[in-house]
Amino acid sequence: MHTRRPAAHVAAFLNVSACFPLTDVIKLQLVEAGLVECLLEVVAQTVDGEREEDVAQLKTASDLMVLLLLGDESMQKLFEGGKGSVFQRVLSWIPSHNHQLQLAGALAIANFARNDGNCIHMVDTGIVQKLLELLDRHVEEGNVTVQHAALSALRNLAIPVVNKSKMLSAGVADVVLRFLQSEMPPVQFKLLGTLRMLIDTQAEAADQLGTNGKLVERLVEWCEAKDHAGVMGESNRLLSALIRHSKSKEVVRTVIQGGGVKHLVTMATSEHMIMQNEALVALGLIAALDLASAEKDFVGADLVSVLHKLLSDERSAPEIKYNSMILTCAVMGSGETWSSNCCP
Repeated sequence: MHTRRPAAHVAAFLNVSACFPLTDVIKLQLVEAGLVECLLEVVAQTVDGEREEDVAQLKTASDLMVLLLLGDESMQKLFEGGKGSVFQRVLSWIPSHNHQLQLAGALAIANFARNDGNCIHMVDTGIVQKLLELLDRHVEEGNVTVQHAALSALRNLAIPVVNKSKMLSAGVADVVLRFLQSEMPPVQFKLLGTLRMLIDTQAEAADQLGTNGKLVERLVEWCEAKDHAGVMGESNRLLSALIRHSKSKEVVRTVIQGGGVKHLVTMATSEHMIMQNEALVALGLIAALDLASAEKDFVGADLVSVLHKLLSDERSAPEIKYNSMILTCAVMGSGETWSSNCCP
């Protein structure tokens, strides 16, 4: 495909491509045929245009560019070890004043950040700062789609263990917390996922965030967001993660005071085994670190019944039964309240 073809040809192609799925094989073939260079030329020609046609073609070209990056092989071919001209051009979109290019740039980074090698390279070459600056521009009355895309990119970049401390040192958690008051579920979901990835194995960060009363209060609120299952699930998982990774009595106390215990007990009944296990480990730490403060909440949430069900259910996985038994042993030593609940 020749780069001198007019932008209208790209728009026509996108209209046609909407009629059939672009498989990974087709995406790679399109990249090898030179479509990306054509798309970049369209972007350059229309980015400053004010006509409705220019705006539409800019969106068409940048959207298709992001679509091509969803294929693993096509994405890796364009990344070229972080030195590819296409990758570098996409990076230049992030500081743009054009919201469509900001969005496409952030989504492209999120797509490039689908394996550890790419993520490590991008963090080491300063992409995190570009994303933080972009988010900073969208805190107040910002573009929700740009917020969502930038948070998605940060979440993916935070997955490799070696990136976590670097991103925390860069102030990622502080910037993400500025979106805590967002009422938009897509932003809430990515915010929660980003924080959860950041604190994984990072005790100090988990301790700092876990003793943040405003954060815990917001998490407890979102744990009740039944209309948004993703937000509710991520809130529960982050609440559990704060306890599991900090192993801190102060964090446990903050969660207890914030009303989070009942949500962790409910989480232990989740249909997802990983969430069950995360909840049980967190509850076990609560019982070990500050059982006296949590006892009333344990009773109110009917923890005994939950444990009985998990231990007696043949479908419970071995690790679920193991952690249920540890939690049972921890609470059994707390005196008459638990004895009366356990021994009718």
